[in-house]
Amino acid sequence: MTIKTIIVDDEKLAIQGLQLRLEPYEDVEIIDTCSNGREAIRKIKTLRPDLVFLDIQMPGFDGFGVVQGVMDIEPPLFVFVTAYQEHAIRAFQANALHYLMKPVDEDKLADVIERVRQRLNEKRGADEAEKLMNVLSEVAPEAAEELQEGASEGGDRFEKLLNVKDRGKIFRVEVDSIEHIEAAGDYMCIYTGDNSLILRETMKDLERRLDPRKFQRVHRSTIVNLDQVRQVKPHTNGECFLVLGSGAEVKVSRSYRDVVARFVH
Repeated sequence: MTIKTIIVDDEKLAIQGLQLRLEPYEDVEIIDTCSNGREAIRKIKTLRPDLVFLDIQMPGFDGFGVVQGVMDIEPPLFVFVTAYQEHAIRAFQANALHYLMKPVDEDKLADVIERVRQRLNEKRGADEAEKLMNVLSEVAPEAAEELQEGASEGGDRFEKLLNVKDRGKIFRVEVDSIEHIEAAGDYMCIYTGDNSLILRETMKDLERRLDPRKFQRVHRSTIVNLDQVRQVKPHTNGECFLVLGSGAEVKVSRSYRDVVARFVH
């Protein structure tokens, strides 16, 4: 898989520096560079890259203007690269995959490229599945209908109720009522807004039982029910806090910032 990439920055040295840092990644192909937002919009629409590294402060259209300018096509993945920390929350609101500070740290860049690979693999896998389903619908409509029914029932394999033995009693907890879960060794602290219970289970095992469309890791030791998120509060160093329905606040670490982009618009 080749990741077709465009770099957008009004500073020539910044473009050259990022090009050098991207050289070790054989699957990243830099197909063009741009020095302003208007040029970037035109080339993104023409070349249809997979990934765009995008500076924020530029003459004419800024980075956010570029994102808005390509919303009439299927947009690429955007990674903002800037010297200004205060733009972090707007980057999430623009559905950026990630946010890198200048000068670009090589370890953080490696993390970004891995996230890009994962996201593109997911997208391409979904696209191929849709194409196959369309073909199957034409040549074997009954089989296609059975597959679609099976897919719609796939969510049933996730838990709706959790049986939690705590303080000598067994509690039946509705999964939808859970706000967040915190790990403490081999124990999970389950918070439902007005109550908390202790479950003896590992984070990894519990994740398998919960619907990933709703329950997401936001920290190495925290899972959040995204339906319970009411507000996002920016914090230092690219981190932020999620305010939940009960008023509780949960920190999102930098490693999981892309989770925020799924529901911040």
